[in-house]
Amino acid sequence: MSKPKVFEKPTGVKDYLPEAVAKLRSIEFRVLGCMERWGYSQIVTPTLEFYDTVGAASSTSDNKLFKLLDQNGRTLVLRSDITAPIARVVASLLKTEPLPVRLSYHANVFRTFEEEAGRESEFYQTGVELVGDPSSEADAEVIALAIASLQAAGVQRFKIALGHVGFLNGLFNETLEGRDEEQTALKERLLNRDYVGYRKLIRDFALEDTKRAELESILRLRGGDEICEQARSVTRDPQAQQSLTHLCEVWDVLKAYGVSEHVVIDLTMIGNFSYYTGMTFEGYAADHGFPVCSGGRYDNLLAQFGRPAPATGFALKTNRIMEVAGGEIEQPYKVLILYDANHREEAFRCAKEMRGREGLKVETRRIENESEGDSMKLVAEGVYEYDGQRYGDIISFF
Repeated sequence: MSKPKVFEKPTGVKDYLPEAVAKLRSIEFRVLGCMERWGYSQIVTPTLEFYDTVGAASSTSDNKLFKLLDQNGRTLVLRSDITAPIARVVASLLKTEPLPVRLSYHANVFRTFEEEAGRESEFYQTGVELVGDPSSEADAEVIALAIASLQAAGVQRFKIALGHVGFLNGLFNETLEGRDEEQTALKERLLNRDYVGYRKLIRDFALEDTKRAELESILRLRGGDEICEQARSVTRDPQAQQSLTHLCEVWDVLKAYGVSEHVVIDLTMIGNFSYYTGMTFEGYAADHGFPVCSGGRYDNLLAQFGRPAPATGFALKTNRIMEVAGGEIEQPYKVLILYDANHREEAFRCAKEMRGREGLKVETRRIENESEGDSMKLVAEGVYEYDGQRYGDIISFF
């Protein structure tokens, strides 16, 4: 294996140049501000966690975790999501905090991918967790907040696809009882949106025509609250029926929030995290093939840390949102202060005063004599250039 060149980076990671960082931070601050106004307090968890605790409880398959050993030989992981670390905190440091608890976060997470996949191994998420409320009201709250957060981030056109793990589990248990491998294969096709492969599998299974029709019918179950009623005729499984009732309740709350126009019920939604137990959703921006947010209910996760509690939440895919967010990032007004050795203190006092003003970015540069300042030129109205860099104003002290 060849030694990497000094300018090379590991596969799946990237450098963020100043313009990209400004956009990332702008999205982060606007979204966290939105979440705070909804009553969510920000939390920061470690980049490193123990594999035997958070790593094992995370949503990420073992072969996608970055692992390393500490000085005592214990296996650590780079956090692959924030939900499991927050569950650890709520069950330990916040164990005396009355429920429900509302927490928000912005953090980088890490997952390994094959080199040819072209996916990022380090990426950013901004999200919330609502712990301790099992109701449809709580599920609707996080969906409504996800919508508000996407709007705060500058995503103009998007749809939230809403489903329920319990509906698919109930349907598959009814039509493919005891056939776990076949159920898993169908779920994988739905998770990957491979509907052609899903239909092919159904045709390959030894099934009665009525059961085959039931399994195929869910591909057409996409729309408004009328979908819940249509789905009731597909299966009589109690778990599936209860799940549909819950989705109808969530939809009613979303209508009260005034955001149901952004939501479609999609009963093929299964959620890509193993710990989801109920409602799941994904947000898709117009003209973007990948979800820009995802979330759902995970009522069993906190029990793994010794404090059983229902929970629900979501995460924005901040990296992807950078690609689709509208609006220009407001750039600070740049000022350059030129000075010679005899006027250094005067120049620095001016810089200090100007840096106390909001929206100003002030640079200072020493010149040996007044003639060096002659390279300054006006290139447009209110735009000056000095040594190839542009400023809104240039102030000289010599």
